[in-house]
Amino acid sequence: MLAVLTGLGLSAAAGLNAYIPVLVVGLLGRHTDLVRLPAEFGWLTDGRVLAALALLLAAEIVLDKVPVVDSVNDMVQTVIRPASGGAVFAAAEAAGRLDKALADVPWLGWTLGIASALAVHLTKASLRPVVNAGTLGTGAPVVSAAEDTVSLGMSLLAVLAPVVALAGLVLLAYAAVRLRRLRRRRAAADPGAPDLPDAPGRRWFRTPGRGGGRA
Repeated sequence: MLAVLTGLGLSAAAGLNAYIPVLVVGLLGRHTDLVRLPAEFGWLTDGRVLAALALLLAAEIVLDKVPVVDSVNDMVQTVIRPASGGAVFAAAEAAGRLDKALADVPWLGWTLGIASALAVHLTKASLRPVVNAGTLGTGAPVVSAAEDTVSLGMSLLAVLAPVVALAGLVLLAYAAVRLRRLRRRRAAADPGAPDLPDAPGRRWFRTPGRGGGRA
């Protein structure tokens, strides 16, 4: 059960930032005994892989704090973040080998990790334009820094205290629901406001005489 909780925490963190949880797992596996990865995930502790991930993380930190650019980056990350979530979930399950169900079905860990990271990513990507529009772009770096901090904290908790990480994940889901409700209320209060883009992968269309809707 702990392997599942660790995997969920890491994959949720990947939905906010693809590289932080992978770096956390790789660095802890390389320099400590807190994470002992099996041979098939040994590449996560390779120095060259960690250096490349650090460079990608640096670029992500910068791009995600620039209004408009952050939305483009989110579109690109629609593939990368779920893939990262699947990898860290599978690595956590493989390191723990505590859950027979996952051990008997190896692809299940990847599927759960991808789904968890994708759900968090789509929520993040759909809410960021709202923040940018509401703050004229000044809120982007603040929110991005908060997301990076949550991703790092969630990654560490997933390894060190999986149960606490689960509680944090529940709070994160609750906050996302509340923000979505505020978004709907804002749209209802100001129907003449221009449509805001939703999560990557969703199209918008307009019907004559109406504000538009999802396809």
